[in-house]
Amino acid sequence: MREQIHVLDVPFDVVTLQQATERVKYFLNEEGQHIVCTPNPEIVMEAQKDEILMNILKAADLVVPDGIGVVWASRYSKKKLTERVAGYDLVQNIFEKIQNTEHSVYFFGGAPGVSLAAAKKMKQKYPDLKIVGGHNGYFDEKEEKQILHDIKKLSPSILLVGLGAPKQEKWIYDNIRLTNVKVAIGVGGSFDVMSGKTKRAPAIFCKLGLEWLYRLLKQPARIMRMMRLPKFVLAVLKKQIYKKIKI
Repeated sequence: MREQIHVLDVPFDVVTLQQATERVKYFLNEEGQHIVCTPNPEIVMEAQKDEILMNILKAADLVVPDGIGVVWASRYSKKKLTERVAGYDLVQNIFEKIQNTEHSVYFFGGAPGVSLAAAKKMKQKYPDLKIVGGHNGYFDEKEEKQILHDIKKLSPSILLVGLGAPKQEKWIYDNIRLTNVKVAIGVGGSFDVMSGKTKRAPAIFCKLGLEWLYRLLKQPARIMRMMRLPKFVLAVLKKQIYKKIKI
């Protein structure tokens, strides 16, 4: 049975990284198509003003907490999230599980050359992983039709979409039916890390839930995006205060 909690009305599945990986494996062997979303606090805040995004997150087949802030916020729920499930880590676990199988992957998104570089690196890391193609995230309407045609023709088991939120979630929701994929996952900037273009935070930062701080130190220009984090905390606390007053 699917178990979820809500953070500012966004549903999150109560799963560990290992459980999320097994869930995706189950999707691959099940009928139908499945959408996996990986919201962090920034995306949760975006959903507060974007009804379409909120509805997509509610309709997704698996929603994992890609942010320690979401795990923190779950402390106010009867059932708590036990760990952060980063989209990057989830994808790596999936690659590990599906290599040596018939399941295949398509990389879609990122700057020109990045998705293909990411695919090449992942092929080196997982030699028996079946990668059937890729395309960058810069396209016009005509190119988009060709991309969809290629994906459908190649029929990958998993479609990784790195267009940034909320564009990737909306693109997946609008277009998954036009492909033959079993699972579509929004992966944000994961292609940059997979390709080596961007270095992931050292293990100690990830373990302490401070990956966001490492990114900020490396890219000070992200400060405006990071301003959503204190807004997220205040919104969570405000909602809890409202609940107590209402009771």
